[in-house]
Amino acid sequence: MKFGQFEIDSFVEQRFRLDGGTMFGILPKSIWQQLVPVNKDNLISMVTNIFVLRAHGRKILFDIGLGDTLSKREKRVYGTEGDSSLESGLTGLDLTPDDIDYVILTHLHTDHAGGAVRLEDGRYVPRFRNAKYVISREEWKVATNPNERTAAVYIPERLHPLKEAGQVEFIERDTELFPGIRAVYTGGHTEGHFALEMESDGEKVFYYADIFPMTPYMRVPYVSAADIFPLDTMEVKRKVLPEIVNRDVVLAFDHDTKVPLGTVREVENKLVVEPVASV
Repeated sequence: MKFGQFEIDSFVEQRFRLDGGTMFGILPKSIWQQLVPVNKDNLISMVTNIFVLRAHGRKILFDIGLGDTLSKREKRVYGTEGDSSLESGLTGLDLTPDDIDYVILTHLHTDHAGGAVRLEDGRYVPRFRNAKYVISREEWKVATNPNERTAAVYIPERLHPLKEAGQVEFIERDTELFPGIRAVYTGGHTEGHFALEMESDGEKVFYYADIFPMTPYMRVPYVSAADIFPLDTMEVKRKVLPEIVNRDVVLAFDHDTKVPLGTVREVENKLVVEPVASV
C-alpha cells in the first residue's frame, strides 16, 4: 500500500494461540468470546503480522515476530502453528534479510523480537547483518534484566548478540527517526513500549503495536492482562483515538488474523475497523 511517497507491505510470520483471559484481562469471557473465536482450551487465534516500510530509500521492518529459535517449551506456551515465515515472507516481497536497513522494535517481548536473531553454529547471531536495530533504552534495560513477571517474555541471550555486534541504536522516549517517521513513547504494555507514527504527503499510517494489537481493542478498557501499567495503556488510547477515528488514518495491527491494516470509523456509537488493501 502506498501512502504519499512511502510504501508499506505486510505478511504473516507466524500463527499462534494464547489464553483469551490473558489477552483481555478483566473483561469477562462472556463479552470477549463474542469478539474473537475461542477453542475448548480457552485459546484464541493470533498472528504476528510483519510490516515492511520503504521510505527515504531505506527498507525498514517494524517488529519481527517469534522467529525460528523458539525452544520446545516456548512453542507450547505460544501454541505455534507451523514454522516461522519470516524469511520466506521477505522473499515474497523480493527481499532478503541482508536487504533490510533498519529493524525498529517497539518492545522486546519474544513475539515481537524473537526473529532478531538466528542460530549459527549453535550460537545466536543477528539475522539482519546490515541493519541497525532501533530500541528504546528504557525497554532494553528491563528486557535484559527480567523479573519474575517478565522472565517468560524477555530472553536476554537473544538480545545481547545485537549489541555485541554493534548493531543497536538506542532511542529516548519521543524521537523523529526519519522525516515523517516518529517513535512515540507509550509505556503501558511494557516500560519502554513505543508506537510509530508515519506521514507522507498528508497520508498517515500509525502502528501502536500492543496498545491496539487486534481490532477488538479499539475500546479504551479492553487491555491485556500482560500490560505492566494498564491504566497508562488506557490513557494512551484516550489520547490517540480522536486522531484516528474518522480521520482516514490507517492503523496497522500486529496480531489481528484478518485485518493487518485498517481505518477506524464510528458507526452508531461503535468503533468499526474497515480493512484496507495492502496492495
